[in-house]
Amino acid sequence: MLFLLAVATLGAEETLRITPFISDNRVLVSFELNDAYNEAIREAIASGLRTTFTYHLELRTPAWIDRTIATTIVATTDQYDNLTRRHTLTRTVDGRVEEVRVTEDDAVVKTWLTTWIRVPVADTARLDPARDYYVRVTTRTRPLGGSLLGLTKTITGQVKFTFIP
Repeated sequence: MLFLLAVATLGAEETLRITPFISDNRVLVSFELNDAYNEAIREAIASGLRTTFTYHLELRTPAWIDRTIATTIVATTDQYDNLTRRHTLTRTVDGRVEEVRVTEDDAVVKTWLTTWIRVPVADTARLDPARDYYVRVTTRTRPLGGSLLGLTKTITGQVKFTFIP
């Protein structure tokens, strides 16, 4: 049982690519959820179901009990209109609408739902120099096409880095 859990975790980490970096005294995170825009998601979108990819970002420091430094929640929602055949894409950061785009291009929809670039997570003033940190990203997708119970699919990945000012 433990082996299966380890394999499932390894597979989940392979589909979520996370890149943290420091710029302008802020910790920024870019990430991409590979293979998430699958046939079940395309069918849910085509049926007109509001589809949302939610990403919970945590900046943490490893210790005996890990300490959370900062969190950010970002989401992208696609509402497809069957009559006009247009996608209305909405991006939110911590509940605030950051951008809305209308498109007919499926490639744009895929990129918007699965890729975020330079998401600010914390100011570097909150970090200790030469200390190890890690960014954990947890994803949830609604609706999940293959679930009989209507449960969301969750994928978690993390990447470590050392803060050197």
